[in-house]
Amino acid sequence: MKIISLIAALWGIVGITLLLGKAILGMQPHVNEALAEPFALLHWIILIGFCFFMLYFEGYKGFQKKYSPRTAARVRYLRDHPNILHYLLAPLFCMGYFFANRKTKLKAYILTIGIALLVMAMNKCPQPWRGIVDLGVMLGLSWGLVAFWVFCFQALTQKNFPHSPETPGS
Repeated sequence: MKIISLIAALWGIVGITLLLGKAILGMQPHVNEALAEPFALLHWIILIGFCFFMLYFEGYKGFQKKYSPRTAARVRYLRDHPNILHYLLAPLFCMGYFFANRKTKLKAYILTIGIALLVMAMNKCPQPWRGIVDLGVMLGLSWGLVAFWVFCFQALTQKNFPHSPETPGS
C-alpha cells in the first residue's frame, strides 16, 4: 500500500505542476509579442514595477508563504492517509477543492473564479499591456511552482512537517 500512496502523492505533485506549467507556458507567446514592440519609458517602468509586484505578492506572499506549504502538507496527508477517491483526484485534493476545511475550500473556489475572470479580462487587453501583465504573472507563478516543489520535497522527506493540510479535524 505504501507504493500506491507514494504514487498518489506524486500524481498530486505532477497534476499541479502540469496545471501551473501550462499556465506559465501559455503566456509566453503574449510576452514575446509584447517584447517585440517598441517600448516607451512608461512601458518599461510599469513592466519592471509590475514584475516586482507579482514576484512579491503572488510568488512570495501568495505561494511561498501560504499556498505551497498548505498544498505540500496535503500531498503528505495524501501519502499518509489512504483513500481511493483522494488518490484518483489527487491534484484537486491537494489544491483543497474537497476534503478541506470550509475556509480552504472557499479560498480554492473563489481563487479559481477570480483567476478565470482575470484571464477573460486580459484576453481583451491590447499589447503591450497584456504581455506586461503576463510576464509579471509568469514570474509569480514560476516562483510559486519552485516553492511548491521545495515544500513538497520537505513534506515527503522530513519526519516533521509543521504545516497544516487544513483537512476536517486538523
